[in-house]
Order: sequence, then structure tokens, then C-alpha cells
Amino acid sequence: MKSEDVARYIQDHPEFFEQYADLLSLVTLPDPHSGRAISITEKQLVNLRDKVRALEAKLVELIGFGEENDAISGKVHGLAVALIAAGDQAAVMRALYSHLGGAFAVPHITLRLWGDRQGEGSEFEPVADAVKAIAAGLQQPYCGPVTGQESLAWFGEPSTHLRSMTQIALRDSGGACFGLLVMASEEAHRFYPELGTLYLERIGEMASAALLRVAA
Repeated sequence: MKSEDVARYIQDHPEFFEQYADLLSLVTLPDPHSGRAISITEKQLVNLRDKVRALEAKLVELIGFGEENDAISGKVHGLAVALIAAGDQAAVMRALYSHLGGAFAVPHITLRLWGDRQGEGSEFEPVADAVKAIAAGLQQPYCGPVTGQESLAWFGEPSTHLRSMTQIALRDSGGACFGLLVMASEEAHRFYPELGTLYLERIGEMASAALLRVAA
């Protein structure tokens, strides 16, 4: 008789150990932690303890994610309040730079607007058609290396030290792109390709709505 036959028989006849309960006390298995022989009951307890430890570790991880999301939500809320309170275009841009650079601790932030939007400052400098096309084609914020990104030049001298960036298209209610918000860092993994973009998308939507409101 093969071991598979024994296992199948026990599965098909669960009452076996009820009829021969004394066998359970005779069967021993190696303890995965100490190596000593233990009973089936002890083995089940060991397995249960291992599962509990794994679940506890997963719970700690989930709590950590929850706390991190709560912190980010609070920062996004603060930015939203500041954008709502901004009374003109300059105030909207100050709120963006202040909150993204402060609460979110993004070291480098720049913004470009085009179309019929006018004003003073680097935000209104001419933008190459190629960059406008890239911005218009973004289905979600770009996160990744700065290599090959033309918007990198917008940061001036610090651009030589930057390693990662996110580019967020600014759109009107019809979906037309009228600007690009760019954040960058010297850290290669600050804005990595697999980074979740939900909050970045919300920031882009809020910035777009605020800029459109003050331009109306």
C-alpha cells in the first residue's frame, strides 16, 4: 500500500481516528522549530501559532498602510482648502508651491501654463509643442526617471542633480490640456514607475479646477 492510498483512505473515512483515538497519541511529527518529535495535537498548535504570527504581521502592515494613507489624505485636504481660499492666479500657484514643497516635502516643483493664460513668471514661459503633445497624451501622471524628459530643463541648474520626477497634466472640463505640473527629486526612487498615482491625479484635478476658476 502506498502513502497516497493511506492518505486517501483517511480522507474518505474521517471517522477512523474516532474509532482508533489512541493512535493519535502514538503518532509523532518533527517540530519545524526545534526538530524534536511532537504529537499531532502539538503540531496543530504549532501550525496555528505560525498562522497567527503571519496574520499579526499582515495586520501590522495593513495598519501601516492605513496610517500612511490617512496622513496623505490630510495633506491633500490641506492643499484643497488652500486652493479654495486662493483668490487669484498668483495665490493658487503660491498654494501649490507652498503645500507641495512643505507638507509633501517635494524638493523641486515647477509649473507651465499655455493657451490664453497670461501672467508674469516662469510659469508662462513658452513651451515647446513636443512637450505640449506629451502632456496632452498623459492618461495618468508620469512617474519615473528624468532621463529623456524635456520638462527637466525647466528646473534650471538643479536639473543636473535630479533623478526622478512626476508630470501631471492640467486639463479643463472638456479634457483639453492647458498646463503641466512637474515635481522632481534627487532620489531615484521618490517617483518610481510603480508608484500609485491616485493622489497625484487628485492633486492635478484640484490644481486644474483652481486655475480655471481664477482665470474665469
